[in-house]
Amino acid sequence: MAISKILYIGDCGAGYAGKHLKQALNYITVPEKTGGGRLVGSLNCQQEQVYEQMRQTKEQFGKTDQRQGYHLIISFVEGEVDADTAFEVIGKFAKEYLGKDYEALYAVHDNTDHIHGHIIFNSVSFRDGRKYRYKKGDWAKEIQPITNRLCEEYGLSTIEISEDRAKKSENYKEWNDFRDGKFVWADMIKRDIDAAIIQSATYESFLSVLSEMGYGIKNAYRTEGKYLAIKPMGMSRFRRCKSLGENYTEERIRERIVQESLSSYKKIQAVQETRIVRCRVKRYKRAKMSGIQKRYFARLYKTGLLKKRPYSKAWQYRDDIRKMQKLQEDYLFLVRHNVTGDKGQTENAIKELHLQMAGRKKETSREKSRIFKERARMKPLFDIADQLEELKKCENCFQRGENVFEKEHEEYVKLSARLAKEGYTAGQLAEFKEHYRSEIARIREKEKAVAKEERIAARILAEITAGERAGKPEPEKKQEKERERKEKSR
Repeated sequence: MAISKILYIGDCGAGYAGKHLKQALNYITVPEKTGGGRLVGSLNCQQEQVYEQMRQTKEQFGKTDQRQGYHLIISFVEGEVDADTAFEVIGKFAKEYLGKDYEALYAVHDNTDHIHGHIIFNSVSFRDGRKYRYKKGDWAKEIQPITNRLCEEYGLSTIEISEDRAKKSENYKEWNDFRDGKFVWADMIKRDIDAAIIQSATYESFLSVLSEMGYGIKNAYRTEGKYLAIKPMGMSRFRRCKSLGENYTEERIRERIVQESLSSYKKIQAVQETRIVRCRVKRYKRAKMSGIQKRYFARLYKTGLLKKRPYSKAWQYRDDIRKMQKLQEDYLFLVRHNVTGDKGQTENAIKELHLQMAGRKKETSREKSRIFKERARMKPLFDIADQLEELKKCENCFQRGENVFEKEHEEYVKLSARLAKEGYTAGQLAEFKEHYRSEIARIREKEKAVAKEERIAARILAEITAGERAGKPEPEKKQEKERERKEKSR
């Protein structure tokens, strides 16, 4: 999938208001990140003079202060797109979203596993001097829909746009954290809140349990803001509970404390105290304790006999978890390719596999390019079929005698004739379209798998090389460094 976000670039005071804007423009055009400068383009301005033109536009309309520009970032899933395709998508997005109003510079960075694009545009329109205004909801109404449509055009996956803006923001943040290999907090926080609710008889005791778990609490009684927010140990910022879902708003937490408290189990307790019977009770997904167990643990907590601990301390071990995951990947890679033998044999086998993966990656890229070219040749016919589908209802109404749709009928007949002249029917084109969609999905999965194998092989090879260098005596290390220096100087 490709996901977008927009940031604003502020000023730096009267002395050099555009400092941040100039730094941002320089950053996105670094040759090492943009294929030697090949993956850089401009819109409504000259690429070499982009900052000067933006500054002159601001001076012309007397709007040199406050926000200097805006920075759009569009990130693609690892292995889903190549740099050239991403560059086309970013260029089309800039042209469609900014049109003929704003000067913009855009670039694609291909120096990471996750290819991503940057678009920086002026805050002032060079046509009428109007300042760009980002309104609440523009991301869901305009920015991400354009991104999704362009992704569909190129056979890339899209993301669903939620109606709840808060939920969208958290979905994006968590997807972005997961993509970058960062620790995702949401599940751990929800489990701790669930555990605290079970252990609490009142809202105040719920806050006390969370506090003893090590959580920081803000706005518990709406004295500092509108929403309850908490922060676990190891997390740098507070997180609003409502962003975790409907079950975690302050109002819902208060309701759950009542519903999941001991009072809801009084009848079951009475039955259990008088006789042993086989009965069915309502079981909560997150809590596996019976009513008596809850009562017992609640008493222990109230008396302080049972020490309160966080439900999860996984955040303390996230680095170790990542290392274990990499070790598992390396082990499975070696087993999958039947790599055995001593260190020297393993290194040679890995080098050979790395070369094979690089070759397979090129083959897959060529195959993907072939599929895209075939689909591009069929695109005019697909467009005709889509137009016919849009006009179909009007055509049906015309056939029933509603002459108000005569213009649409003429267009429908004209398009049908063009399609028949090419030797296709609308049904056949629908099958072709589905065929290309499935082929692109297949090649995308293949491309991701090959890229992952190549990455693992490169990592194992780097670790072997690093181990060999670490084990060499100092004279040999110096000789090797000298050889490398001479090779670079040639």
